[in-house]
Amino acid sequence: MKPIPYGHQDINQADIDAVIEVLRSDWLTQGPTISCFERKVAEYCGAKYAVAVSSATAGLHLACLAAGLGEHDSLWTSPNTFVASANCGRYCGAQVDFVDIDPLSYNLSVTELENKLIQASTQQKLPKVVIPVHFAGQSCDMAKIAQLAQHYQFTVIEDASHALGGSYREQKIGNCAFSDMVVLSFHPVKIITTGEGGMILTNRLDLYEKLLQLRSHGITREPQQMREASHGAWYYQQIDLGYNYRMTDIQAALGISQLTRLDQFVARRHQLVARYHQALAHLPLILPYEDTEAYSAYHLYVIQLKLNEISQTRKQIFDKLRAANILVNVHYIPVHTQPYYQQLGFKMGDFPQSEKYYGAAISLPLFPSLTEVEQDTVIHAVQQAIIA
Repeated sequence: MKPIPYGHQDINQADIDAVIEVLRSDWLTQGPTISCFERKVAEYCGAKYAVAVSSATAGLHLACLAAGLGEHDSLWTSPNTFVASANCGRYCGAQVDFVDIDPLSYNLSVTELENKLIQASTQQKLPKVVIPVHFAGQSCDMAKIAQLAQHYQFTVIEDASHALGGSYREQKIGNCAFSDMVVLSFHPVKIITTGEGGMILTNRLDLYEKLLQLRSHGITREPQQMREASHGAWYYQQIDLGYNYRMTDIQAALGISQLTRLDQFVARRHQLVARYHQALAHLPLILPYEDTEAYSAYHLYVIQLKLNEISQTRKQIFDKLRAANILVNVHYIPVHTQPYYQQLGFKMGDFPQSEKYYGAAISLPLFPSLTEVEQDTVIHAVQQAIIA
């Protein structure tokens, strides 16, 4: 049997044709297709501005820099995320800390955040930036986070790498209604893909202009931003220490084509989720929680094993599924348990809810081109692995 991955891109002929069209054009790197892609994503999400970048990691880094995060500051995020959500703070020289997760949504807990802010306020150690991560595609409780941000004066950067196409309170994730910036990912296993790539959304002109500069070496060709009069049409100035975090027109063309099927992709994910829910409900599992205020993009379908009801370990079940060519995965190893962060003083036990979640989690295959026959194969393999 052909292996069934946990995630996979969906590329059709229209995507291929869009890329070929750019390859035959005059622009391959920073051309008009990028600005078109930015405009279309901003319009879809309901944000004013968008800046396409080489990856979501680059986007998180630039967002932190635009927020003014530096070596005397701190960034807080969820332990249940890919390491990039925390590393972006370290790239800026800032201290990084974590807020434990909610046991239902596996997102950053607003209760834990508020308690931690109250304590930090008494010690004058409030964060400059908080990065809520919309795990598996479901939005965090952004309204409450925005209220806390206003009270404690920190910048909110949403890590929506999993969540394009989802919504919160009937508004598209990415509209920046409750945050300063939102970062998207276009990695192949995400909702839409540009190969590698990401995007930063914001409603603030000052952040938008800063992000544009930082994306391309800190260079500007805009006379009004220069420190002296332009020497001529060829002239540019480096006014900040920026990076080469640019997307290409080739990638943007693929993104524009993929965007036309975004809602279709998410709807298909929901169909597959409904089938999983029905087929797995009788097993000793905790199935994904659905917040009534949110519409998940369902980047991941994560089951939690009720290990007290199963006479096997998570590893044994995981290995059985892999042996059956079901390429399940685990999302995520809590960031604070990684050796790099343990060298910074974190240890096991610091964020118990995240650690408990990790110990029982398995991500099942979920992607738009997953057929019902393939999904039934996955379901049967899960049943056999757990019951056996």
